Amino acid sequence: MSSDWQHGICGCFDNLGICIIAYVVPCYTAGKNAEAVGNSCCLCGLAFFIPIVNICAAVSTRGKLREQKGIDGSCLSDFLTILFCPLCAMVQEAQETQGMGANYMVRE
Repeated sequence: MSSDWQHGICGCFDNLGICIIAYVVPCYTAGKNAEAVGNSCCLCGLAFFIPIVNICAAVSTRGKLREQKGIDGSCLSDFLTILFCPLCAMVQEAQETQGMGANYMVRE
């Protein structure tokens, strides 16, 4: 069974709190997204600061999230989305993980 993302790639303002946190402290959001799919929050948050490693960690997180939620896509589409719209992709993932019980200390 396949589905789509709950929020579009340009749906940053669907949850303004997550959007602000992602743009001000993106390493925190990257870590929380990773934690929601079973990766290490601290390692992925720190990986955000290391070029190339940050892209690999983000692609891994996005792929695991897609797999868990049954969302259509591929590793290539994840890579291109993260390469060209990294913060928008991060916010989209954060909004998706909120439905999985992730806590960003932001309520709608």
